[in-house]
Parts: sequence; C-alpha cells; structure tokens
Amino acid sequence: MTSAAPTTSSRDLPHPARADIRLEGVLHALSDPMRLGIVRELAADTGRELSCSQFALPVTKSTTTHHFRVLRESGVIRQIYRGTAKMNGLRRDDLDALFPGLLDSLLAAADRQATRLGVPG
Repeated sequence: MTSAAPTTSSRDLPHPARADIRLEGVLHALSDPMRLGIVRELAADTGRELSCSQFALPVTKSTTTHHFRVLRESGVIRQIYRGTAKMNGLRRDDLDALFPGLLDSLLAAADRQATRLGVPG
C-alpha cells in the first residue's frame, strides 16, 4: 500500500528542518537591529503568532518582506498563511534545543542595550 504525498499549497513557505538550522545563520539573522526588534516583539508575545502587518517597521514593504524572509530561512521564525494573513511565530523550541540559552541571552542583552540607549522596546 502506498501512502499519499502530503498536500502542499503554492502558499506554503520553505523552512529549514531543526537539524538544518545553523548557528551562524541565526546569528546573522539577529545581527540586524530591525530583525532583532521583530524577534523581541515575538518573544514578548509568548507563544502567540503575529501577522506581518502588526509590526510597525519604518521601512518599505519590500524591505520588511526581506527581513522576515531572512528570519524564516535562518530558522528563527516560522511563517504560515492563515487566510490572507502571513502569521509569524518564534521557533523558540527549536532554537532552545539546538543552542540552549542563546535566545534568552541575546534577548536579555538586547533589552539591556535598549534601556542603556533609551530605545523603546
């Protein structure tokens, strides 16, 4: 008996498997202040998915799309369509399993830096 191939839609977005997430890719993705801000916002809404439109980024739509793509392709976030909205969720479980303590340390350092610089966050 053969099993049917999983159904995919043309709107499915590629994500790396947990085993394919690389430390240097994660660090590169989080090295940009805009992308780090997105991750901080996702981390603050623990467990919730946020649509792209919920982020008030001071850049063009194409630049916003680029930032989300870098985060997705590095394995930092998962993006799925719900209707017409592209929802974003932090891949905390995967990141914590691969790099224990890394995400919490980076987020804490980002919070301290924001406080030191007087940047809202």
